[in-house]
Amino acid sequence: MTIIHTEALRRDFLVGARLRRRRVTAVAEVTLDVARGEAVGFLGPNGAGKSTTIKMLTGVLVPTAGRAEVCGLDPVRRRRELARRIGVVFGQRSQLWWDLPLAESFDLHAAIHRVPAARYRERLAECVELLDMAEFLATPVRQLSLGQRMRGEVTAALLHAPELLVLDEPTIGLDLASKERLRTFLSAVNARGDVTLLLTTHDLPDVERLCRRVVVIDHGRVLVDGELDALRAEFAGNRTLVVELTAPASPLLGLPGVADVTVEAQGLRQRLEFTAATTAADLIAASRSGWSCATSRSTSPRSRTWCGPSTRTRRAPRRPAAAPAAPASATRAASSSPPAS
Repeated sequence: MTIIHTEALRRDFLVGARLRRRRVTAVAEVTLDVARGEAVGFLGPNGAGKSTTIKMLTGVLVPTAGRAEVCGLDPVRRRRELARRIGVVFGQRSQLWWDLPLAESFDLHAAIHRVPAARYRERLAECVELLDMAEFLATPVRQLSLGQRMRGEVTAALLHAPELLVLDEPTIGLDLASKERLRTFLSAVNARGDVTLLLTTHDLPDVERLCRRVVVIDHGRVLVDGELDALRAEFAGNRTLVVELTAPASPLLGLPGVADVTVEAQGLRQRLEFTAATTAADLIAASRSGWSCATSRSTSPRSRTWCGPSTRTRRAPRRPAAAPAAPASATRAASSSPPAS
């Protein structure tokens, strides 16, 4: 069943001074279908039309042309009814009350959406436990760190059990620990199948962790729409794992996914070119029979992955223990005794 459906969605803006106004198309001919329970990454550079599309899907902006349907409703004509069935998180805008404690902001959201008290307590307890928010529920929002506030934003968007959760750059500015905590929580929520995720972000690990499908938009038009694994296999180029050895070794041939091996520095350095379907960790694990790797780092499909391995060392066989030396007194006695006749 489709939860988002658009047909030739378009949005134009008039920019410039009164006598020099010109029409700029932010979104042009966007046709999109998202099924219930999906997790879709909506990607594109700055100014591509991602946020404008989201605002039309949530009823904030009126489309210039085309048609949109979210949760079976027209986002503009039935905006209030739609607001009860979706949740929205904008990374740079807050829906929490700045001067109130976080818990009171949650109470107000529950009252606005008319969430039954029992269901609200159950939902809030689940979010507080999974997002580890018990310590700062009584803290005013203005005193929270960015990571704490974003956990509160996501909780506020989920209190009324929405069918669709729209996330516009939810991890922007967060540290690694806060990002991972938020990704784990969102992945668990989507895995249950009761919430559909539509995610816009510039942080590709967010997409890899949460989304199985990717839609790429640029200049207001959809360029790519497909499964993440298929797109990675089609567009990602080969990567290179550079291996530095402490002793010369024969070429590491026959490893899974390796397309080419180049030996340099008289066997002390080897460059393994491998396909996008293989990871550096797979190569390291497959190569451990001959050498061990200390570190591995991979950034983008076309960047180098550096690895600093060291050859395995074998212990030398143990030598038999030498016979204990005779005491000095016995040695002197033996040397002074006359030879046997």
